[in-house]
Amino acid sequence: MAKLHVKTGDTVVILSGKDKGQKGKVLETSPKEGKVIVEGRNLVTKHVKPRRQGEAGGIIKAEGALYACKVQAVCPKCQKATRPAHKIEGGKKVRVCKHCGAEY
Repeated sequence: MAKLHVKTGDTVVILSGKDKGQKGKVLETSPKEGKVIVEGRNLVTKHVKPRRQGEAGGIIKAEGALYACKVQAVCPKCQKATRPAHKIEGGKKVRVCKHCGAEY
């Protein structure tokens, strides 16, 4: 998968899984894998080893990657989950909300 329908910084709603229906901000995208990392969602426990002397190790909670097909962008104007439509304006492609017509 080469291109994703969401970008870093977008607000998204999760469509399936343990965090279904929850909103969050996209922190990172991985187009090659087709995955995204959403802030505060899909938390997984990680066992961390202390790397330097004096540094604490232990079990921490961190955001895990989700498949991009399991999230949908939220329109900043109408706050509805939408599939982005595209419009070409002045030689530039912009994303448009299917519900209210706002650009984002």
